[in-house]
Amino acid sequence: MEFTEVVRRRRMVRSYSDEPVDPAIVDRALENATHAPSAGFSQGWGFLVLDTPEDVRRFWAASTERATSPADPGRWLQGMMRAPVVIIPCSSKAAYLERYAQPDKGWTDKDEARWPMPFWHMDAAMASLLILQTVTDAGLGACFFGTVTGRVPALREAFDIPEVFDPVGVITIGHPAGGGSSGSPSTRARRPWQDVVHRGGWSPVPGDSA
Repeated sequence: MEFTEVVRRRRMVRSYSDEPVDPAIVDRALENATHAPSAGFSQGWGFLVLDTPEDVRRFWAASTERATSPADPGRWLQGMMRAPVVIIPCSSKAAYLERYAQPDKGWTDKDEARWPMPFWHMDAAMASLLILQTVTDAGLGACFFGTVTGRVPALREAFDIPEVFDPVGVITIGHPAGGGSSGSPSTRARRPWQDVVHRGGWSPVPGDSA
């Protein structure tokens, strides 16, 4: 698939069939993820891969109480829980603080205040996008979503995630199926790129709130 077509087709898939995913596709997506930009080539990311029915079940049990409720878990969860593969991308702030305290970077301490933005999270997010694009290129579906507030400790305990790594989100992967929960694009139009680009200065464009 041409790159432009991958970008155009990529969307968040919220409903999957129970058809297995070729492990080679998952491996290719993870390999591509490690080619993402990385500040100082710190590469402070880690990817927890859950690709067995039992591990996927344990993920949903740890990440949301509704997944184990005897009542209807809801349209969104029903579609998402059928995904046979779950990847939890994580970032390590410590890896970046340590990297930039090395001689070739010139900082002599590990002060987090030196960082204008949390590049450890940003780099893990860019790696996650490469996973989404690789999956799209393979003709499958994927969705990136955030962890439920307050459930990260349960995920750490269930899967032994080290304290130096922080989950930045969750990626489900599988074969798309109909009937899932519709996302915001079903009710909100994509803003034309011309409406969000400012050339030479931040001049007002249609749709700006300020």
